[in-house]
Amino acid sequence: MNDSTKAVLGKVPQVTLIFWIIKIAATTLGETAGDAVTMSMNLGYLAGTAIFAAIFIAAVSAQIAATKFNKFLFWFVIVATTTTGTTLADFFDRSLGIGYLGGSTLLFVLLIASLGIWYKTLGSVSINDLTSRKAEIFYWATIMLSQTLGTALGDWVADPDGGCGLGYQGGAILFSVGLAVVAAAYYWTKAPHTLLFWAAFILSRPLGATVGDFLDKPIAKGGLAMSRYSASAALAIFIIACIVFLPQKAEQLSENKLQKDRPE
Repeated sequence: MNDSTKAVLGKVPQVTLIFWIIKIAATTLGETAGDAVTMSMNLGYLAGTAIFAAIFIAAVSAQIAATKFNKFLFWFVIVATTTTGTTLADFFDRSLGIGYLGGSTLLFVLLIASLGIWYKTLGSVSINDLTSRKAEIFYWATIMLSQTLGTALGDWVADPDGGCGLGYQGGAILFSVGLAVVAAAYYWTKAPHTLLFWAAFILSRPLGATVGDFLDKPIAKGGLAMSRYSASAALAIFIIACIVFLPQKAEQLSENKLQKDRPE
């Protein structure tokens, strides 16, 4: 690979089927691991959020400082956003007492605001235009908000106590159908791919949240009552195996955008 080719490779992976498989597994791990710390260890939502937020800040700082795509680092940051998002959403919904609907609405407004400010500041929210540190900061802030929203939304749809009551299996089916609609729009319509990417990214989080809850919630509430520790360990092993054995390449950056952002 020559230097000119290296110059247009970003620090995030190409969006392929492998990307979505690992992403959904990571969001499921975020739910089980987050609940393991806050519930099984009885540390509470605030302490759990503080722990995972510290890990996220350290990981995302390393990711932004990196000079090339590192698949282990990237997915570690993603897992950090899912665990932080799980505990933070639970803190909003339960500790602050605003409920699932209130938490989902607040987080949705914050997510749209993040995308809007990002677009107004840099003119694009595409992963092909992550050519500056500012763009990366917007990217990870938006991901953090989408992961938090996904937890609140998944709980709102599925939880029989205070939610819509679809159940964890019903919620998983609903969000799977939503992802299928986005995939169909990708292949058979001219809808902007950037819009579809963020729609899929947001929808994959509540899918993982409902699957995670289905694995570890009590049987009386529609779950399988699995140990959160064993479920988290199995998911972590699966994710690591995918990272090690499945091919991933860095996303190619927009050359025009790269030239525009390159200092003269």
